[in-house]
Amino acid sequence: MRQIKITLAYDGTDYHGWQMQAGLATIQGEVEGVLEAILKKHVIVEASGRTDAGVHALGQTASFPLDNRMPCHNLQRAMNHLLPKAIRILQVEDAAPRFHARFDAKTKLYQYRLYREDVCPPSLCRYSANYAYPLNEAAMVTAAAVFTGQHNFASFAAKDARYEKSDRTTIRRIFTSELRRQGPELIYTVRGDGFLKHMVRNIVGTLIEAGKGNFDDAGIARLLEIPDRHAAGPTALPEGLCLLEVTY
Repeated sequence: MRQIKITLAYDGTDYHGWQMQAGLATIQGEVEGVLEAILKKHVIVEASGRTDAGVHALGQTASFPLDNRMPCHNLQRAMNHLLPKAIRILQVEDAAPRFHARFDAKTKLYQYRLYREDVCPPSLCRYSANYAYPLNEAAMVTAAAVFTGQHNFASFAAKDARYEKSDRTTIRRIFTSELRRQGPELIYTVRGDGFLKHMVRNIVGTLIEAGKGNFDDAGIARLLEIPDRHAAGPTALPEGLCLLEVTY
């Protein structure tokens, strides 16, 4: 039995996230459906993480078992032939026998794009959240750095049934948390050893609140010490978020 690792990119606008959901279009559903058509059997595809509805990826990874000798480049070609154009398989490769896309992941890199002018061009509106109201961008830049390090991110996590009845921790380590201006956009980049449900979008929502003057650096630091989702900022829109890379 082989273990296959795929790297894929997708436009998540028209999908209800990665995870399979009955009656709804999902990335996992599309990928598993295509594999079933090719292999004539159902296989479960495990991703590095579950992206939310409307969220994109340029470097998502996933893994699944394969019990035939089909060359990786043939499988990639067949999958891309059958998948919708919004989902592309960038690479197919043989992995170690016990490789698991989620459990073996070491870091993930996300990017959030915030378009700062009044009218967002059609070419960007699916991939950048439009926010044209006044913001203190310098304050947001310094606030972004506060998230670096190991913290309890319970205040930035949506409710998740996987954590409510288990001993899973909400502590995560953030290696990079940076905000910069690039043309008409604010670009937030964050790399960490793992992310909770809605965590990046909740961080961005809190950074926007910092830009509005509702949080200073000390206030954000306090949010990392208390497990209170209601104390942090709102969840930012999904279209600005993209999973760029997963490292192993």
